[in-house]
Amino acid sequence: MPTTTSGGAADAGTTPALATPGKIIAVHLNYPSRAAQRGRTPEQPSYFLKPASSLSSSGTPVDRPDGCELLVFEGEIALVIGRRTRGVSPADGWAAVSHVTCANDFGVYDLRYADKGSNLRSKGADGFTPVGPTLLPTAGLDPAALRIRTWVNGTLAQEDTTADLLFGFGRLVADLSQLITLEPGDLILTGTPAGSSVVGPGDTVEVEVDAPGAPGAPRTGRLVSPIRQGTVPFGAFGAGPRVDDLQRTEAWGSAEAAGLAPASAATPEPAPAAAPFDLTSELKAQINGVGTATLSAQLRKRGLNAVSIDGLGSTRPGARLVGRARTLRYIPAREDLFESHGGGYNAQKRAFDSLGPGDVLVIEARGERGTGTVGDILALRAQVRGAAGIVTDGGVRDLAAVAALDIPTYHAGPHPAVLGRRHVPWDTDLTVACGGASVQPGDVIVGDADGLIVIPSHLVEEVVASAIVQEREETFIAAMVAAGHGVDGLYPMNAEWRASYRVWQEEQA
Repeated sequence: MPTTTSGGAADAGTTPALATPGKIIAVHLNYPSRAAQRGRTPEQPSYFLKPASSLSSSGTPVDRPDGCELLVFEGEIALVIGRRTRGVSPADGWAAVSHVTCANDFGVYDLRYADKGSNLRSKGADGFTPVGPTLLPTAGLDPAALRIRTWVNGTLAQEDTTADLLFGFGRLVADLSQLITLEPGDLILTGTPAGSSVVGPGDTVEVEVDAPGAPGAPRTGRLVSPIRQGTVPFGAFGAGPRVDDLQRTEAWGSAEAAGLAPASAATPEPAPAAAPFDLTSELKAQINGVGTATLSAQLRKRGLNAVSIDGLGSTRPGARLVGRARTLRYIPAREDLFESHGGGYNAQKRAFDSLGPGDVLVIEARGERGTGTVGDILALRAQVRGAAGIVTDGGVRDLAAVAALDIPTYHAGPHPAVLGRRHVPWDTDLTVACGGASVQPGDVIVGDADGLIVIPSHLVEEVVASAIVQEREETFIAAMVAAGHGVDGLYPMNAEWRASYRVWQEEQA
């Protein structure tokens, strides 16, 4: 934990000082440079809480959670409350602060969507609030004459002063104390200036606070935070990582820094309400340009792991499959139910007859391979209707004839028996289970040599856009590996390699 210093050197006269605070309160926006970067200037300060368990000290590694992409540093000045404080004025607020020190308000933008503004998941992880290494007593310090600097891998990334804060330190203490009793040891993180950005495993972030105009130019010394990769995956029982280009832009600080197309300088008009999702030929071409492995990785970043339809082979192993899901469900065979539902113009025949161009018929057969679930006549009907393909986790009859068709059929294996041996065709266009995955009508089904992926319709455009960026990055990484570079720091890219990647992008343009 941080120690105190009374001299100009960071290690002069140190003694233990800071116990675990009862509260860690952080300010959203306070530096004009950051407000300009964000494009908004608040009229009043706003705050969020960080758990005391997020506290750590200089030199302690900060883990980027498994599956996350956008771990962001924010160098900040932390105020340490020195006395019990309630209902003070802005003029008296600074007197309640006994020390200042460095803090780094780490967060993962991959989880911002789940927090609804609370920042609990995105900024509350263990170790996400390193402070220290020393405390500067406030006696003799001018709160408007402090400086904050942050370095990433030795390169200066942030530098600003407290001369023109939106909300001075005394005002912050006074505002909070209107409703909250501040106790000795409580921390107030006072906001970050422009320059905050993304870091990754292998990077090192350092923050220092000093008072260059004060006698002895006291300084805290550098708060050092090495970044490493976390290894514990998120469980399916809570929100998982999810990013889009807006989060990337805000995390990196700009669209250009994120490797995206520069944003227009003009303020865009408010977008109209989103139209219903349409799998256009353009979007289909974009999907065809990325592999299911990349799509799977992007879905996992958004917390979706159970999206692969497993255990099936294709009648057209070299063919791509892209289309919107239509669904058909079979239930286990029972003679009386087959008599009432299996004959005539049953659910199976209705499903094939209603297929349209680009549809993929997904059949729930419970993984039962002991009979056919589709044969040559119905598969031909699907092709004539313009369907993109058929997916069943059951058997297929007339395999040679089905394999001779242009559209692919994914199946669990051949079987000569008719449907009624194991199944009753029951209903259509509802949520089904196929190959271990849940599929809803309208989901997008993508298949290639690696297998089959289900993309929920509301995520298709976002996932595909991110997958295109990922494949572009991996093209660069592959080129660097082919040129003889090692993968440490390159895969995934640290800040240095990402800078090289941006240069490479410009050269490729």
